[in-house]
Amino acid sequence: MEAAQLGKKVAVVDYVEPSPRGTKWGLGGTCVNVGCIPKKLMHQAALLGSMIRDAPHYGWDVAQPVLHDWRTMAEAVQNHVKSLNWGHRVQLQDRKVTYFNVKASFVNEHTVCGVAKGGKETLLSAEHIVIATGGRPRYPTHIEGALEYGITSDDIFWLKESPGKTLVVGASYVALECAGFLTGLGLDTTIMIRSIPLRGFDQQMSSLVTEYMASQGTRFLRGCTPSRVRRLPDGQLQVTWENLTSGKEDVGTFDTVLWAIGRIPETKSLNLEKAGVNTNPNSQKILVNAQEATSIPHIYAIGDVAEGRPELTPTAIMAGRLLAQRLCGQASDVMDYDNVPTTVFTPLEYGCVGLSEEEAVTRHGEEHVEVYHAYYKPLEFTVAERDASQCYVKVSVLVVQGRACPVARDRGRAGTQGGEAPCNHPHPRPGPPMQPGVPSPSGLTIDSVACRWCACGSPRSWSWACTSSVPMQAKSLKDLLWGSSKCKGISALNDAQTGVPLKAERGMVIGSLLHRCHPYVALCVFSGASPQTWQVSSQERQLASPASCY
Repeated sequence: MEAAQLGKKVAVVDYVEPSPRGTKWGLGGTCVNVGCIPKKLMHQAALLGSMIRDAPHYGWDVAQPVLHDWRTMAEAVQNHVKSLNWGHRVQLQDRKVTYFNVKASFVNEHTVCGVAKGGKETLLSAEHIVIATGGRPRYPTHIEGALEYGITSDDIFWLKESPGKTLVVGASYVALECAGFLTGLGLDTTIMIRSIPLRGFDQQMSSLVTEYMASQGTRFLRGCTPSRVRRLPDGQLQVTWENLTSGKEDVGTFDTVLWAIGRIPETKSLNLEKAGVNTNPNSQKILVNAQEATSIPHIYAIGDVAEGRPELTPTAIMAGRLLAQRLCGQASDVMDYDNVPTTVFTPLEYGCVGLSEEEAVTRHGEEHVEVYHAYYKPLEFTVAERDASQCYVKVSVLVVQGRACPVARDRGRAGTQGGEAPCNHPHPRPGPPMQPGVPSPSGLTIDSVACRWCACGSPRSWSWACTSSVPMQAKSLKDLLWGSSKCKGISALNDAQTGVPLKAERGMVIGSLLHRCHPYVALCVFSGASPQTWQVSSQERQLASPASCY
């Protein structure tokens, strides 16, 4: 639609191959029909159940028992999806985009052949061709009965009746999201995981997500893999699985088996070889460059079908818009795929952006990564007395030696000289004891430790800072990152990662703290659980009370 709006003649070729269970849908792709939209609506339905349970704490008189009707919810969700299908058709018509409901494949690098349901063929030729066919759920075809009796995310949102007792097989975000809303809707739900959940996401956060799900009633079978699915005379499904640790087999019965073991790109039926378009032989995804171009310069691929791209609809939409603008000569911008925010809609929602802790350490080395974290309790959890033990925030920070502190540089408030923040210092890790009077690589000495606007003063790192730094309100190392509103003393300082009181040999830099009441920066040296001495330059002084050190 972007290209049509910019004056290009555009056609859209779209066709949905029914799932093995016969499920089919309209225009709009995965997100609209079997992804983001129905998933979020069913997730919201499950959250409403939690809110109803909380309601009496807020004064609402709720009749018991509270029951959920799948048919009513499913009909409402499906009607909304159908309205979006119609809306997309209208938008295409308004933009004068020609729509073909045919299954297309390449004839050559400029021509595709579309086959309609009745077998009629249509040949379409174009100067530029964009492939955005997305992907479909993967079936474990090596497992007996998997294809005949199992369903996927292509089917779960279009079921007319409740799936009942459900086994979800997989550790992907799709698996956890589906299991989460099924449990929230009151269904007996089990997740079978072969290895680790949410691979590619931060594993500490993943553990908190699954712990919360377990506390809400989702059952986890870890280290297990299914080997057979059979239908019993009463219609239930008997699943046999192996425990990979013990080697023993086990059996369970379920009403529904949902496969959520990943997705495969829709490339096999495109006859890409006739156009000369290259794919990754392992993933079958299309190889593209930064401009989304394939091995054939005028053929492009965006979204889930492209190699190395995040499988996120908003990202694909933006990539498509930018591509259309480039093809129409309106802009030269390319899509920036770094630091794309992602949300996992599990019962306890998980949002993230940037590198996980594991990936940050792998890329940059453990010695260059600092982690700041905290538990917190959402306000809405308080009155309802909900368990908030998994509510958590975490920030991984890259500490680079010999480079300017970007936060201090950008804010320009670490003490300025001619409008520029004099905060260009290395960020070394804890190591050798401090030597009084020995300059750092930037020429600063130990009487000027702690950067005002970055996390250099964390319990696990230290840095040289600007001698011109002005006092700041800070009562603990944590406040160097988040700030403080009051000047209060501390009787002890705990390690931010373990909660254990900090201990160190004399002269070892544990952290640097700023005193708001005096025009200098103090380096605190700890010899026990409470700070009893402090050090400015190379002279030690006894404190009347630990409250004098911040």
